[in-house]
Amino acid sequence: MPLEKIALISDVHGNLTALDAVLDDIESRGIERVINLGDLVGKGPRGSEVVDRCDKACDVNIRGNWDDLLPVWGDESSLEMIWWRDELRQDQRDWLRALPLSHDLLISGRRIRLFHASATSPHVRVRAHHTAAEFDGMFANTPMTGGGAQPSMVGYGDIHDTFVEVAHGRTLFNVGSVGNPLDEPVPCYAILEGVVDEPAQAPFGLQFVRVPYDVEGEIAAAAGLGMPALDPYAVELRTAVYRGVQGA
Repeated sequence: MPLEKIALISDVHGNLTALDAVLDDIESRGIERVINLGDLVGKGPRGSEVVDRCDKACDVNIRGNWDDLLPVWGDESSLEMIWWRDELRQDQRDWLRALPLSHDLLISGRRIRLFHASATSPHVRVRAHHTAAEFDGMFANTPMTGGGAQPSMVGYGDIHDTFVEVAHGRTLFNVGSVGNPLDEPVPCYAILEGVVDEPAQAPFGLQFVRVPYDVEGEIAAAAGLGMPALDPYAVELRTAVYRGVQGA
C-alpha cells in the first residue's frame, strides 16, 4: 500500500512571502496535495495575491474567521479593516464566503477532521491550554461539521500556536501559522502521511515543518503598500509577540 503525503497550511493572513517559502518547501518534498485551514486574509498586506495563489495551489481551502467576516465588513469599521477589505476584489470576497467550514479525510484507518477554529464555528476559539470539555467538543458532530462517523483525529488552525495532544485514543493537533506565527517567528505547516481512503490501520505519520523566510522583505512590502497597523505587524513577524500584549 503506497503512502501519500498531504500538507496542511493555515493562517497565511496576507503574508505572500511566507506562503511562497512554504509552498516551495512543500513542492521540494514532492507533496502534491495541499489543504488550507483558513484565514487567508487580513493582518498582512497582500491578501488578494494570497487568495489567488491558494486557489490554484490548494486542493481544499477552508473558511476561517477573517475569511468569513472581512468581505462583509461595513464602512463604519476601523481603518485597518477597510484597508484589508478593499484590497480584495469582489470575486475574491465572494469566493472566501463560499468556502466550506470543515473537511474530513480517511487515512490509514484514522478518521481525520479539519476545520479552522472549532467544531462549533470558525469564530469559537479553542486554545492550546483548554479544558477537557473543549477537547471533547472538538471531536463532536455539529451543524457545522455535519453527521457521519466521528473523527479520531482533529486538526485546526486559528490560534497560531502549534501543538499536538493525544488522549484516550484521540489526537488533537494545531498546524500553526504560515503568515503570522505566535509561538516562534518561523512559519509552520503540518504533513499527514499514510494510506489515503484506507479504512484499516496502516502506517501513519504526523510531522511539523518550520520554514524560514525573508521577514524583512515582507515588512518592506507592507510599508510600500501603505498598510495600516504596520508597527505591531512588524513586531509580530519579528518576535512572535502578539500585538495585544506588546508593551505590556
